[in-house]
Amino acid sequence: MKVEKLFSPLKVFEECVVVIDVLRAFTTAAYVFAQGASRIIAVKEIDEAFTLKKSYPNALLMGELHALLIPGFDLGNSPHLVQDRDLTGRTLIQRTGRGTRGVAEAIGSKIIIVASFVVAEATVRRIRSLHPQKVSFLITEGDEDLALADYLEAKLTQPSVDPQPYLERVRVSPTADHLRQLGETFSADVEAAIQLDRFNFAMQIAKEDGWPVIYPMA
Repeated sequence: MKVEKLFSPLKVFEECVVVIDVLRAFTTAAYVFAQGASRIIAVKEIDEAFTLKKSYPNALLMGELHALLIPGFDLGNSPHLVQDRDLTGRTLIQRTGRGTRGVAEAIGSKIIIVASFVVAEATVRRIRSLHPQKVSFLITEGDEDLALADYLEAKLTQPSVDPQPYLERVRVSPTADHLRQLGETFSADVEAAIQLDRFNFAMQIAKEDGWPVIYPMA
C-alpha cells in the first residue's frame, strides 16, 4: 500500500483520502457519534449550513468561526462540551474552519475517511478492510494533524508503534497552545483530542443529495 501526505488547501481526487483534523473537527465528530448522533453533514461555508438547515429543520448546527461558536449555531466545535449531550438519532450539520473545508476539497475522491486520534486504531482497520492501493492523508491544519498522519502511516506499515511521541506533538503544537490561551474549555478540548482510541469506530463519508455525510463505521 502506497502512502502519501497532502497539504490543504488543494483539490484532491484520489482513490482513498483520509482527511485529518485533530484540533478539533473530527475529534468533536467522534464524540458526537459516541453520544448517539446518526450522521453529520459536512459543509464548507456558514451560509451553506443555514441553508441546509431549512431542508433538515430538526438537525443541529455545529461548528466554529475562529475557534468560537457561530451565532445561531446549536453547538460549538468542542469535544469537551458535547460529551455529555444526548444526541441520540440526531443529524448534525458541521462547519469548521479547516476540517470540513478539507472534506469539500476531497469530495471528488472515491473513498473519504475523516480521522482523529480518538479513532486511530479503528481508522487503520477501516483502511485495511478497503484494500486501497494508495492512501492519501490530507493535512488540514498543523503539526498535530501531521502527527496523526505519521502515526497512521506507521500503524499501517509496522507491527508495533509507540503512540506517545505522536500524542506529545499534539500537546506541544501551536494550535494546542492557541486553544489553551482561550480558556479552560479549550484546554479540555486538547485533552479530549489525545484520548487515543477512545472510540471503536471509524468515520467515513457517503455522498447524499450532493452533500458529504459522515457516518460511524464499526
